[in-house]
Amino acid sequence: MKKIVSLFVALTLSAAVLAGCRAKDENAGEIVVGASTTPHAEILEQTKEILKKAGYELKIVEYSDYVQPNLALDSGDLDANFFQHQPYLDKFNEDHKTDLTSVATIHYEPFGLYAGKTKSVEELADGAQIAVPNDTTNEARALMLLETQGLITLAEDAGINATINDIVDNPKGLDIVEIEAAQLARSLQDVDMAVINGNYAIQDGLNPSDAIVVEDKESVGAVTFGNVIAVRVGDEDRKEIKALVDALMSDEVKQYINDTYQGAVVPLF
Repeated sequence: MKKIVSLFVALTLSAAVLAGCRAKDENAGEIVVGASTTPHAEILEQTKEILKKAGYELKIVEYSDYVQPNLALDSGDLDANFFQHQPYLDKFNEDHKTDLTSVATIHYEPFGLYAGKTKSVEELADGAQIAVPNDTTNEARALMLLETQGLITLAEDAGINATINDIVDNPKGLDIVEIEAAQLARSLQDVDMAVINGNYAIQDGLNPSDAIVVEDKESVGAVTFGNVIAVRVGDEDRKEIKALVDALMSDEVKQYINDTYQGAVVPLF
């Protein structure tokens, strides 16, 4: 009788172990990616079938800010994220002591100067308010766009870390208002103009064709601020990460971007 009981226990434990292994195997093909809703999550949606054919299930976790996706990636809650450009990632690593890296550059979203109370650059009154993103790298990009319009001049060495403190000439005495990037489009009615990140402009129903001026494709913004896939350092060669990058850089996704966003999102592959 004891032998029968022992055999039963052994078989039960073996079944439990095998069941656990099967459950682990079923989850092994899941890729969890954090993303901004527009356009990043929308673009990722187009990779689901491609990834399924490669043996992976894609789970997309959407975020409405620029901080939580990196914190979640660093903590291991995500396998990758897709929402930021390289200068922002570099600054985030520096400020938060994280160890994240990019594995591919997918697209850029042209910054645009959008009309609020004032409809053209020529109509801007002295002391007019212009809103810009309040995070360092995006603020620099916005200020450089204002500089191309002759509205301000930045210190020569300011570069991609420029802030309002680097403005050396402001002939109209413009009031440059720093606002969280996600709130810029909603603040248009309260300011004369705003320089808005491409993804947030799209999300709030704006398009580069609506803008007074947009970044040129040869500008520092276009060249430097392509949106990247970020992972933890050490995960660059994981098979599922490589599969994700291949899917995002496929011809199907490129066509989707071009057809859907009509220049509001520009593929870089």
